[in-house]
Amino acid sequence: MGIRFPRRRRRVWLVAGLVVLTLVTVASVALAYPSVAATTCPRCYGLVPVQGRLYAEPGLSDADRQRLVEVYREANRQVDEFYQGRRSDPTVLACLTTDCYQRIGGGGERGVAVRNWALMLSPRGISTTIAAHELSHVEFRARLGSRHAEVPQWFDEGLAVLVADDRRYLAPPAAPDRCRDAAPGPLPETLDAWLRAASADEQVYARAACRVSRWVDAHGGRQAVRDLVDRLRDGERFAALVDG
Repeated sequence: MGIRFPRRRRRVWLVAGLVVLTLVTVASVALAYPSVAATTCPRCYGLVPVQGRLYAEPGLSDADRQRLVEVYREANRQVDEFYQGRRSDPTVLACLTTDCYQRIGGGGERGVAVRNWALMLSPRGISTTIAAHELSHVEFRARLGSRHAEVPQWFDEGLAVLVADDRRYLAPPAAPDRCRDAAPGPLPETLDAWLRAASADEQVYARAACRVSRWVDAHGGRQAVRDLVDRLRDGERFAALVDG
């Protein structure tokens, strides 16, 4: 016959067990996905609020703080202007040192979007162009919801280049054709394939941006992107709407 504990003691052990399980789960997420943990709790990783949902390392100089605020404001303005309003309000983690960026789970990239709720900027990514690029990913995903899986990676990346007006990969807006690289051929459809292609040749961004830019121009401008989102959410197929 087993030992019977009083009901109150059993409740105490149950609560203690749940607390331990929660702590173990949180610790496991932090170890396996530090970027998710950091964007969920920036202060837990030593970051402090700068303005709005922008966080950075403590002890910034006045010049660095002002630079971050200007990048944050201008990048948000570009995305607001392109989409004529926003559905997303992401947390932005900006690191001015490599140690900071590695601590929050960053790698060798300039910046990275964390699904539809946050983005991280490395020391090389503190620019309006990079910030607007990542904000575009977040906004596009927020608008599409689960339908984002329907969109190939090349379109998402090319759109982000267009929203950010990245002159490395696109000619100025006044140009008759903004394409810098119109090479034909298939473009990467999955994230893994995109990362492999981009690490081998950054001009894959230019080719993706070329196709997106030409598609947008041929379908009525920026409104075409908003219409595409609505039609995808209504169940239409990407392949039927956009010739890749």
